[in-house]
Amino acid sequence: MENRLNTTDKKAESQESRSIFARLFRDETLLTKSFKWLFIGVLAVLELMILAEHFNDFGVRGKWKTLLVLFSLIFALTGIAVWQIFALKNKRGKAAMYYVELLIAVSLLFFTYSTYTLLVYMLVLTAFYIAQSKRFSALKAFGIGSSVYVVGYALNVYIRLSGKILLFDLIMQSFTSVFALIIHFMIIQIAFAFYRQFVRLEKAHKELDESKKELEKAYAVVAEVTALEERQRIAKDIHDTAGHSITTVIMQTEAAKLIIGENPDEAKQKIIAANLQAKHALEELRDSVHLLSGGKGKQTLASALQEIVHESTDGTGITVRSDIQDSTVSPTKFRFLCNTLKEGISNGLRHGGATAFWFECKPVGDKISFLLSDNGKGVDGKIKLGFGLTGMKDRAKSLGGEIRFESEKDEGFEIHLTLPMDTEE
Repeated sequence: MENRLNTTDKKAESQESRSIFARLFRDETLLTKSFKWLFIGVLAVLELMILAEHFNDFGVRGKWKTLLVLFSLIFALTGIAVWQIFALKNKRGKAAMYYVELLIAVSLLFFTYSTYTLLVYMLVLTAFYIAQSKRFSALKAFGIGSSVYVVGYALNVYIRLSGKILLFDLIMQSFTSVFALIIHFMIIQIAFAFYRQFVRLEKAHKELDESKKELEKAYAVVAEVTALEERQRIAKDIHDTAGHSITTVIMQTEAAKLIIGENPDEAKQKIIAANLQAKHALEELRDSVHLLSGGKGKQTLASALQEIVHESTDGTGITVRSDIQDSTVSPTKFRFLCNTLKEGISNGLRHGGATAFWFECKPVGDKISFLLSDNGKGVDGKIKLGFGLTGMKDRAKSLGGEIRFESEKDEGFEIHLTLPMDTEE
């Protein structure tokens, strides 16, 4: 149990460390500030190590002047580095200070040669490399830095040995240092390349996040607009169908009242038509409220059409023979087909005085064929498209279908409608 807890704690610490480094790399300002302080801190430590290494040596030999010069060089290098990093803003001035720092660092070779001296020189070169944004500039900086170091090292050896050294021996002695400078340059460039790639990926990630947020906002707006449009469409349906039907019911009952004493049969026919129209209006209102509340219809097209036929014949004394086959349609087409059947039957009763209808709705190829025919008095001459028929025609066209009306005097009225069939998802 204790081992598991230790493992969990180590994982948590590891994740926290990765999170800290990730935040550091993402924040360029924080990373730059951290690097500046790290540079100064490491430089100070290395310089103190150099002084500690040679303090007793120079002090015992009585070379206090040499120790003072060494201290002055170290102090100058630190001061210039601090001024360049934290105070100097001019880019050209910063570039010039890198060369001054390199000269001071290589001057240390005339007084001491150790691993610490080489590390100080590498540290100065690190800042020099990072300051070069282009690879060619960094390579040029490496060439300058390496050349200055080799020349300084050669002069140091030549002076210490009073010229008693061969060129081959000098090359072999400086080989290790040069090789270290090469490895150092490669490591810095690889690390910097990884960092640049990280910055590019982080930038792309931020842009994707922003794009995602914008898309989410756009989707929310679209959803809101779509919902508003759907509500407006339903409201229009209520106004165009239920409202029109209720107005018709009122007109028919008023007309029936006026003629009930003189022509009871015609009055009865108008009352039957008004009753049927009222049923359809009530059903329209129920459907619209159902849609507004977010409900979804569970009926198939065939069952919905068959239900309309039953409602139209129940207690009205009219006859509707039918041939209905189920088809796959969208909710919009579903409602349009149902509304067309209701409107067609109501128009046949109201305007044509029909007592019998033939209705068929079935798939024919990739289309739905809709036919409603009645035995009413028909139309003498050209068919005039009123409110209801004009709405049917416009709606059929918007759904990619076609509708036509046929009628002759005493030959009834027919509605021919074709709509593209939908495929199941």
